[in-house]
Amino acid sequence: MIKSSTIRRITLISIDMFCYVVVFATSFVISEYFSSTSVKLEMSTSYLITGCIFGGILLLSRLLLSVYTNVWRYANSKAYLTMVFSDVVGGIVSLVVTYALDKFSLYMGVWQSATIVALYCLSTLTLRFGYQQYYRHFNLNLDYLNKIGVAIVGAGQIGTLLAEELKYNANSHYRPVCFIDKRADKIGGKIADIKVYKEDEHIISKIKDLPVQEIFIALPNIDGATAKKLLDFYSQTGCKVKLYDFPINQTEGDENSKRVLRPINIEDLLFRDALKIVDKGMNAFYNGKTVLVTGGGGSIGSELCRQVAKRHPKKLIILDIYENNAYDIQQELIRKYKDKLELHVEIASVRDAQRLDAIFNYYKPEIVFHAAAHKHVPLMEHCSGEVIKNNVFGTYNVANSAEKYGVEKFILISTDKAVNPTNIMGASKRLCEMVVQCRNDGNTSFSCVRFGNVLGSNGSVIPLFKAQIEKGGPITITDKRIIRYFMTIPEAAQLVMEAGYLADRGELFVLDMGKPIKIVDLAENMIKLSGFTPYKDIDIVEVGLRPGEKLYEELLIKTETLDKTENNLIFIERDNPHSRKQIDKKLDLLRKTLEKSKDELNSENIKTVMKQVIPTYHNPEEVNSKAEQSEEMQNSKDVSATVNV
Repeated sequence: MIKSSTIRRITLISIDMFCYVVVFATSFVISEYFSSTSVKLEMSTSYLITGCIFGGILLLSRLLLSVYTNVWRYANSKAYLTMVFSDVVGGIVSLVVTYALDKFSLYMGVWQSATIVALYCLSTLTLRFGYQQYYRHFNLNLDYLNKIGVAIVGAGQIGTLLAEELKYNANSHYRPVCFIDKRADKIGGKIADIKVYKEDEHIISKIKDLPVQEIFIALPNIDGATAKKLLDFYSQTGCKVKLYDFPINQTEGDENSKRVLRPINIEDLLFRDALKIVDKGMNAFYNGKTVLVTGGGGSIGSELCRQVAKRHPKKLIILDIYENNAYDIQQELIRKYKDKLELHVEIASVRDAQRLDAIFNYYKPEIVFHAAAHKHVPLMEHCSGEVIKNNVFGTYNVANSAEKYGVEKFILISTDKAVNPTNIMGASKRLCEMVVQCRNDGNTSFSCVRFGNVLGSNGSVIPLFKAQIEKGGPITITDKRIIRYFMTIPEAAQLVMEAGYLADRGELFVLDMGKPIKIVDLAENMIKLSGFTPYKDIDIVEVGLRPGEKLYEELLIKTETLDKTENNLIFIERDNPHSRKQIDKKLDLLRKTLEKSKDELNSENIKTVMKQVIPTYHNPEEVNSKAEQSEEMQNSKDVSATVNV
């Protein structure tokens, strides 16, 4: 079956050749009329040969310059200029060839040849342009006024291309109503027959008077701070605000990246620029290595698998207890890399030391990222024994297998909740850090990476807020004073990847995540992103602090024991690690407590013993009573004051 693109090209070539024959025949008739009778036959023969030479070379020139690959209903100025250029080149070559064959009376002269080429080019250009305008006019009238009206912020090249796509694409659900720009030379004029309005204090009321339901921001290289200001500003119109930009996980240089229309993600609104991870030597480090990721189906674990896969490992092993998540990331990587990535999935629990031994013995991993953990604070407060079994002894089991089978580097994924913890989950992660850091006397390099909350991860506030907004609200937050440090999933994974590269022995890597963010600010932004007004269309209500929850997480970057790394946002906190003997005593105490509490649904003895094991573990009430005076809470007030337009 012949492809539609082939049929289109054959049709265009046929039309062009017909135009050429008409132009050349007209030239022949005129030449015959003004020529003497004695040379008419000679002239007729030479004209026929000359016409074939010109036609063949002009066609060949258009083919070589890919003129017939263009879809002319969407053609831009570049396509038209390419066609003109191809005809100029073809005309010059034809003239040279016929001049060289002058002895056969094929040379017509410069002006006559130029006239033929010009008329041919003009006729084919006119047909294409006419077809394009007819197509645009036809589609423009197909239910055009019933489409969603949009205002485009940015009347530059990006905005213009977007407007033309929305206006003339029959599959578009939008119609551009106006541009909004700051440049004085554009304001009041029209671009693509769309009026340009000035971005000033009156634009909000102006948009409300226009048939605009959505606003598209089409500005180049927009950062999070600018996106936040534009969102706050244009949300006053009551319209949905979207970005015409590269997806958050792509960059302009990506091979498959393209601009898309998308809502402003909450990831865009971190009140700081995206973290730039230094990649010096990191690709070479992971290239050709066997890498195992525990918890590889989770939010951080799956992103780690994506990051590792990009760096051409020898093998990638995904270990997870939840088969559905492991299957999802397995299929994603298979679709992307096919047979270029040796990928293995093992369903196992980190509590099962025997199963871990079998996996480590079989694959002999060189690098291990340990991301498997229970992390949900309120649930773990109720199931304290389970978090100790999974987080603490799970880490202990994986670390033992890593040492036993000669792993080169072991990187533990930790959390800012391990800093002066107020809940059993945070305390368990602090003990995990201690379990890892005490192993500084063997051949395996053990390190930890500590960071804050991850936006969009399983169990985070973002999916919860989205679900509540979809149901019409209200959004529930535990306390409007709560602040947290945030980063995106790709940022977290890249930090862990670089820490693995930089790790030497026993380091605790921490990230400068900027200033903390109020959860209530995130809730308000998500309501605005959905096209609603906070507290009017969708309310935000407090439901009270959950068990183990504190009002703020403490700064990761504030001690005097920090060393710099190659990345100025990544530091190393070198605290004094416990000895293996000290850690073993703590673990033995916990084992005995778990055994004594095995018949209880949720034993308070476990938390009591954990406070003995982790002296920095306090009740949340002790911390929350002094929260307002903390440096972190003061910083969050400064952020809230500066992000609003």
